[in-house]
Amino acid sequence: MSLLNRVHLNGLRAVETVARLGSLAAAAGELNVSASAVSQQIKRTEKQPGQALFERTPGGLVPTEFGALFTARLGAGFRELAQAVAMADEASQCTLVVSVAPAFASKWLLPRLSRHFARHPNVLLRIDASGRVADLDHSDIDVGIRMGDGKWPGVRAELLLAQEVFPVCTPSIAARLHSIEDLAQTCAITDERSMISWDSWFAAAGVSPVTFLKGARFT
Repeated sequence: MSLLNRVHLNGLRAVETVARLGSLAAAAGELNVSASAVSQQIKRTEKQPGQALFERTPGGLVPTEFGALFTARLGAGFRELAQAVAMADEASQCTLVVSVAPAFASKWLLPRLSRHFARHPNVLLRIDASGRVADLDHSDIDVGIRMGDGKWPGVRAELLLAQEVFPVCTPSIAARLHSIEDLAQTCAITDERSMISWDSWFAAAGVSPVTFLKGARFT
C-alpha cells in the first residue's frame, strides 16, 4: 500500500484513458476536464515511476514500451475497480420483478408506486405487463399478481383484494334470459387470456356449466 500512496489516482486515470483512447482530446472528453489538465496529470504521473510513459510525436502521444506494459496493467486494475463499484451498487439496491396484467398495472399498481418508493427507496421495481401465467421457476419474475381462486400448483398465493366478477350482455339479450339454461341459446365472447373462465364462474355461482352457441374467442 505504501507504493500506492506515492501515486495520484487522477493521474493514473489520465494515463490509462489516453493510452486507451489514443488522444488527449478524447481522454479529456471522457474525464470531463481540459486537454491541458490531462497533459499536466500525465507529466506529474511520469515523474513517479521515473520513466517516460508516452513519446511525444507530431501525431500525438504514443505509449513507450514501458508505457504500454504499464497502461495494460492499469486498464486491468480500473476494470476490476469498476466491477467492485458495480457490485457495491447492486448490494445497496435490489430489483423486484412483478408480473401483472396490463390493465391492473395501469389502473391499480402504477398509482401506488410513489407510496412504494417512499417506504422502500432501495427496492427498484420492474413491471412485466403480461396476462400470461407467470413461470416463477424458470424466469426472473419474483411476484405475479393474477385474478383467480389462488389454487395454483407450486406457488404460495395470498389474497390481495377481493373483486366481484360477473358476465354482461346487451339489454336485448338480457330480455331473453330467464334462467342459467337460457345461456345455451346465446353466443358467448371468451377471452382466453383471462384467468377467470366461464367454467370457474359457473362453479362459483353453484350451477352446472352451460354449452354456449359458437361465439368469438380472443387469444
